[in-house]
Amino acid sequence: MIKGFKQFILRGNVIDLAVAVVIGLAFNSVIQALVRDIVTPLIAAIFAKPSFETLTFTVHHSRFLYGDVVNYLIGFVAVAAAIYFLVVAPVNALNRRRRAGQAEATVSEEIELLTEIRDILARSSGTTAAPQGTDLGRS
Repeated sequence: MIKGFKQFILRGNVIDLAVAVVIGLAFNSVIQALVRDIVTPLIAAIFAKPSFETLTFTVHHSRFLYGDVVNYLIGFVAVAAAIYFLVVAPVNALNRRRRAGQAEATVSEEIELLTEIRDILARSSGTTAAPQGTDLGRS
């Protein structure tokens, strides 16, 4: 049982996940500081409120503090935007470029193979090969 646990812990996926969590937490701290120290005061200045923490409303003598929710919502949106624009969008663009390059290579290989097949068939039937650029098999 201990051997299995040791193998599980030392697998590359677990170590990669642990590193990702630590980096994610550090990244989250940076974004939260940015939101707390720059974005929130900027938004608060626009709405003439020095802090969202004091925002409340009352219903039947019950006081609801929604300012923290606003702060955390702004923080969440900022973290999500940072992750999307700094990680997701660049990785998606890289994957699209990689797939486009692979598709071009695949098409080129397929055309080359079809051309070879056409030439072999033409030689075996005793006719001349179709000129380059001919639409294979379509009339």
